[in-house]
Amino acid sequence: MTILWINLAIVFILSFFSRYFAVPSTGMYASVPIKPNKFLAFGVLLSLAMVSGLRSNIGDTFFYKHIYETNSFTWKYIESQKDMGFGVLQRILKHYSDDPQILILTTAIITNILIFTVLYKYSRMLELSTYVYITGGLFLVSMNGMRQCLAAAIVFAATKFLIDGSWKRYMLVVLFASTFHESALVLIPIYLLVRFKAWSKATFILLFFAVVIVIGFDKFSAVLFSALEDTQYGHYQNFNEGGASTMRVAVNGVPLVIAYFGREKLRRIFPESDFIVNMAVIGFVFMIVSTQNWIFARFSIYFSLYQLILISWVIKLINKKDQRVIYYALLICYFLYYYYESVISLNIIYKSNFLIF
Repeated sequence: MTILWINLAIVFILSFFSRYFAVPSTGMYASVPIKPNKFLAFGVLLSLAMVSGLRSNIGDTFFYKHIYETNSFTWKYIESQKDMGFGVLQRILKHYSDDPQILILTTAIITNILIFTVLYKYSRMLELSTYVYITGGLFLVSMNGMRQCLAAAIVFAATKFLIDGSWKRYMLVVLFASTFHESALVLIPIYLLVRFKAWSKATFILLFFAVVIVIGFDKFSAVLFSALEDTQYGHYQNFNEGGASTMRVAVNGVPLVIAYFGREKLRRIFPESDFIVNMAVIGFVFMIVSTQNWIFARFSIYFSLYQLILISWVIKLINKKDQRVIYYALLICYFLYYYYESVISLNIIYKSNFLIF
């Protein structure tokens, strides 16, 4: 964990000073009134990409390294796989090196560039977004489910198309992302669901159905997995590792609660917030359902990224005299959550052949 703690400190400090030395946005249609310092922001990105890309363990890292070492990635092999885009990426990298570290590093660089670029553009307080990216667990998830996180990052990069209503471009990006992880296709119908005003009746209907699904989960799961039994996700029917913790659900819900009470001000200072809030709400719905079966938390990856944008604005919704207190409270609470999840619950041990202290 030593390197992960050092990374957290570097990312937060550089992100904070990147905002501190920000300059006013000059574009007429700029979503955020300030533009963080690019040089310091690059330092944040470099730290995230290197720590993630130079790891030698965590989650399914060993599995991907083993596949990379034992396959030549012929076109016949790639065509036999469900997610051909990832196979093509590995085929390209295989021309340059047989060392599987190149796959881990390349995926980490692409994933973090795409995520950080969107945060840089839409976050009001960049250091909060990057801090929660790590302490909220998404940075760790990107090392545990790197193929799906790569797909999520690709779709996240299309946030501008989502906001502008450029549905053709958005759909093309989703289809491209699905070649890395087929689950990205869930974003196609989701696009239609987020085109309404945040906190309208549709929002509460979504939350209501989430509660109904939890109450009647056995019947819901039987129908769902019956529909998926002939797909690559059919084996999840026998997946039995329990549900996500209620603490994780609560952590995901806090920014939404604040956003709800400050919804009018948020819409005034951040006009594009309706789309961000709606995506975050859908992610929260998946988290509620995941309390019954952890596998549903996998789908929330596509939406939790929008929570990183949302949480960077919630401080501005609080009375000015209380903003500093809430800011420090968020930092402390997320730090404690990160410690509990990474050290006590999961006992994460970070290993690297390059970053050694």
